[in-house]
Amino acid sequence: MAPVDSDTWLGLIEGILPVEEALAWAGRHDCGAVVLFSGNARNHAEGRTDVTRLVYEAYEEQVVPRLQRVADEARRRWPAVVRIALLHRIGVVPIGEAAVVAVVSSAHRQAAFSAGCFCIDALKATVPIWKLETWDGGEHWGIGAQHLVDLDDLEWPPGASVPVDTSGGQA
Repeated sequence: MAPVDSDTWLGLIEGILPVEEALAWAGRHDCGAVVLFSGNARNHAEGRTDVTRLVYEAYEEQVVPRLQRVADEARRRWPAVVRIALLHRIGVVPIGEAAVVAVVSSAHRQAAFSAGCFCIDALKATVPIWKLETWDGGEHWGIGAQHLVDLDDLEWPPGASVPVDTSGGQA
């Protein structure tokens, strides 16, 4: 359920993610930009064309604190950001359904797009959540699984210096 007294909505959810609710919650009268990223379970992975389902597991005690660090860092880098929702699903995620949602709102599009991209990249690199892929020939932990990094060690965007919005979010 969306928070009523906070501009940050973080969560680990077993079951269908509230994508539409998160999008509506992020929109405010002072926000001209709302950016939504929905990472959906797909029927293929690198080297596999017949993925039939995904199962996500997490180190649950660490997820929300690490999501909070991601949200805090996004707000530090882009002060014009108003609302952030970072929600990840655990358990079985059928093909086609959302596994992760990142929603960011701000007065102007540049801050919302930049912060939204940072949030999903930082979430994937720093939050302890892993996926098990199942296909006709068996199952295996995701080929793209990587070691988690500390947010302070995250190079973002890859190959570039750390962007900080000094324009006040005008775009």
